[in-house]
Amino acid sequence: MTDDGQTLDDSALLHIAQVAGTTPTLAHVARLANVSENTVSRVIRNKGSIAVETRQRVNAAIEQLGYVPNRAAGSLASSSSLIIGVILPSLSNIVFPELLRGINAGLSGTPYRPMIGVTDYDLGIEQELISSLLAWQPAALITTGFEHTDQARRMLEGSRVRVAELMDIDNQPIDLAVGLSHCEAGRAMARHLVRRGYTNIGYVGHDWIADRRAYARYQGLGEGLAEAGLSLVAECRTEQPSSTLEGRKTLARLLAGDAEIDAVAFSNDDMAVGGFMHCLAAGIAVPDDLALIGFNGLEIGQALPKPLTTVLSNRFAIGKAAVNVLLEDSKRPPETRIIDTGFSIIEGATA
Repeated sequence: MTDDGQTLDDSALLHIAQVAGTTPTLAHVARLANVSENTVSRVIRNKGSIAVETRQRVNAAIEQLGYVPNRAAGSLASSSSLIIGVILPSLSNIVFPELLRGINAGLSGTPYRPMIGVTDYDLGIEQELISSLLAWQPAALITTGFEHTDQARRMLEGSRVRVAELMDIDNQPIDLAVGLSHCEAGRAMARHLVRRGYTNIGYVGHDWIADRRAYARYQGLGEGLAEAGLSLVAECRTEQPSSTLEGRKTLARLLAGDAEIDAVAFSNDDMAVGGFMHCLAAGIAVPDDLALIGFNGLEIGQALPKPLTTVLSNRFAIGKAAVNVLLEDSKRPPETRIIDTGFSIIEGATA
């Protein structure tokens, strides 16, 4: 019985929670929580006196169903379809502003406008942003990578809006994935170093928990070395986010060990540029004494006294291609789609 005296069939409640492909509504939440729609509305708006147990039951139903309140109702409803939600992990890392430039280029000349949120690599914050953006009924939602909390994934899957997960294609997308294989990029780094004759290869990396794509490249690097009968002779990783300063400090720690190293693969260009700076300060000749290779193809790496050897990810193309596909059809297609924008080796002067 509901708090308004209504009686429900328990099998109907179970059906509500298990129906696939249906966007959860306020009515679904009310029935699953065994309360009235008015009670659900008051819990969501935090209005009126609600019993603690009732509030907990409603919030549990919201989480189980992945329900997102519709804040686009009323006067904003007619313009909600012009919103493209964009969730990025960072704006301080030049990689993601370039991705955003591609998204903006794809939207240029259309009536659609991006609504942007930044997670600072925190999946909890991403979940909050997904809930907030979906509440405005966007035409599409763009995220970075495949990692989401369980509730965030339920919201994305249940919303039925177009969803693009960018920068990675090594997993199955909710709707659309656009990017590159980071595992294959790591293998390409290893193959390049092996072709150049390096056999004592080390690794310098940053926080894998926040940046799972860096970990995928590390795994690919190991697989590529194994193809040649090699393995990493030493590795050192900071728990901090990537930066030039962390790259400099972490390479110094790596080289302070006992291993004989003739080349180092870095998790990205930020770290590799820092490593180059350490070599300058320590009098280590690059690449004669130590070869360096990075990932991303950042402009700063090409501005070094010796241009950095690195892997170029097509970030602008990723953003633009994603928008072009999302705007082709406003309805989520029955089949998922993966677009591989590829990568290439920039053969600089460091490896």
